[in-house]
Amino acid sequence: MKAIRFSQTGGPEVLDYVEFDLPPPAAGQVRVKHTVVGVNFIDTYHRTGLYRLPLPSGLGSEAAGVVEALGEGVTSLRTGDRVAYAGAMGAYADANNVPADRLVKIPASVSDETAAAAMLKGMTAQYLLKRTFPVQAGQTILFHAAAGGVGLIAAQWAKHLGVTVIGTVGSEEKVALARDNGCAHVLNTRKDDWVKRVREITGGVGVPVVYDSVGKDTFAGSLDCLAVRGMLVNFGNSSGAVPPFEPGILSAKGSLYLTRPTLVSYTRTTKELQETADDLFAVIASGAVKIAVHQRFKLSEARKAHEALHSRTTTGATVLIP
Repeated sequence: MKAIRFSQTGGPEVLDYVEFDLPPPAAGQVRVKHTVVGVNFIDTYHRTGLYRLPLPSGLGSEAAGVVEALGEGVTSLRTGDRVAYAGAMGAYADANNVPADRLVKIPASVSDETAAAAMLKGMTAQYLLKRTFPVQAGQTILFHAAAGGVGLIAAQWAKHLGVTVIGTVGSEEKVALARDNGCAHVLNTRKDDWVKRVREITGGVGVPVVYDSVGKDTFAGSLDCLAVRGMLVNFGNSSGAVPPFEPGILSAKGSLYLTRPTLVSYTRTTKELQETADDLFAVIASGAVKIAVHQRFKLSEARKAHEALHSRTTTGATVLIP
């Protein structure tokens, strides 16, 4: 089969499109023939070595497809089942062997492209809004990178839950997109005094939660946007890792909370994974959340996909087509 592999960390140029021999699925595994592969910013962390993988390695952790073969002992799935996953490395390929207990069946109401584009980003939005800091109707929250893959889903979902969303974006071109996808207020972090504006919008009180996947560039400002006993949810580092800081700053700014969650921790068991995916698929099927796929590349064009991600010009979801 064809696959994207890399033997050293670095820029998009380290990604190679190669022939790769995929062994038969081991006990408890399923071979999934991919129809669509999801692209996520975390893939760039693996490629650059920010999150280290044993090398040489495949890349990507999200895809949708069809069950092609079953490993010994697998009884929960059958060949021909439409399935999706988020969290099994090696998704940038024609096929992948995935633990059966990390797969979810795709309902008839959801397309393969939607599933591949939504699994990681949509389940991330689910745990952020419903478990890390369970938002409540009537609250006003701040969500950074509101025109990104997670942001577009989370803003729609939060609005559906009765929440007022202040979204930030990095360019004027993304303002309308964020507003059209659930944000009541949209601020440009490269142009606006966004901390001041958040305080103005909230009558000086601040917001109870800031969801921040940008990291280094927004960390200090995010703390300044929080109300007393507010929570900063730092779930990504698109601008770079947050540098070390003195924890006493959290008390000085109002007994604040800080957490650094991951999807892996919120879908540790098969039950948690299934419940998270079911909630996501249900809100998509209801029409309250629409999954926007704005960039499509061939699997062989993975380098171009990563260059697009680094340009910070992408919006919505990006997928690879095997």
